[in-house]
Amino acid sequence: MAFDIDDFLIKSQKAQASDIHLNCNKTPSLRINGEIYKIQTTPITYSDIESILEKTLPKEYAKIIKDVKDIDYIYEIKGVSRYRVNYCKDIYHGKFTFRTIPYYIKSLSELALPEYLQEYTHFNNGIVFVTGATGSGKSTTLASLIEIINQTHKRHIITIEDPVEFVYEDKKAIITQRSLDIDVKDFKTGIKYALRQDPDVILVGEIRDKDTLLSAIEASETGHLVFSTLHTNGTVSSINRLKGFIEEASQDQFMKRLANCIRGIVHQQLVPTVNNGALAPAVEVLTFTSTVIDYIKDGKMNDLILLMQKSKQPNIMTMNTSLYDLYQKGIITKETALEYSLEKVEMEQMIRGMYRNATSDESIL
Repeated sequence: MAFDIDDFLIKSQKAQASDIHLNCNKTPSLRINGEIYKIQTTPITYSDIESILEKTLPKEYAKIIKDVKDIDYIYEIKGVSRYRVNYCKDIYHGKFTFRTIPYYIKSLSELALPEYLQEYTHFNNGIVFVTGATGSGKSTTLASLIEIINQTHKRHIITIEDPVEFVYEDKKAIITQRSLDIDVKDFKTGIKYALRQDPDVILVGEIRDKDTLLSAIEASETGHLVFSTLHTNGTVSSINRLKGFIEEASQDQFMKRLANCIRGIVHQQLVPTVNNGALAPAVEVLTFTSTVIDYIKDGKMNDLILLMQKSKQPNIMTMNTSLYDLYQKGIITKETALEYSLEKVEMEQMIRGMYRNATSDESIL
């Protein structure tokens, strides 16, 4: 019996799978609440792979599929979900990864994200970065921020993505969505032409290279609000990553330019909770206040780190502060807080400090 991809995706949706893995000569696997589960069924065959490719691949890619080793595209089952699909070769055979993209765009509160992030939607220019590893929820967070603008501001929003994931319905804003390879050549070209299309807000799917970065900065400097993502591990490391795109001789000048246009960096992780493996976001926030800008221009990164550690404000918050808050509320365990901490020694000190306070209170009684 032939493998029915739509039927399998619908069943996976009911199982609340975030990702579906289909490898040739292996049984299917699902990622649910961050963990991989192997499905006990017949292995995927070569002919199954070919039929899935034929059914799901957009016609625009038909001519290039034989010449590429990896390709990303969108597949949709009407009324069920959209899927970001990656097709690649796994020891000569085809392999699919389907990432579920829901139709409904959740609000910040529904995502359990800090309400402060809404402040980033009020800027008229500058850049906001959302960073994290693959699968950390960057696209979902960006979609929530874009939807806030869509609902509250009379603006033109242009998204340049690889591929287009969340699909927006025009509300107060009008939205133009463009996909790499189908609608536009690359991010740099997409930004170039976006500037000629009367934009207010530009979403750039990812900063991958120097040209895209400089194009995004130019867009922000000419009166546009830009949102984008980076694959980095922390807000400060994101600054260093951006700096690393530039030749060493030009880095000091670049950092001064960068400091003036970034509005904020949000770094997030999805961490397992005590609730049957469900995931919760832990978020590090760095808003570019005048003090932060001065530290970056002067290269005082250690002072910036100390500032973040001492901050008690929602616009500047470390990952440890977020994890510790989840731990105090009983949402995650101590072990999880330590595992996902970016500064484990400090995290241990924070947890021990809480225990010392508890002992002190008991002795008073």
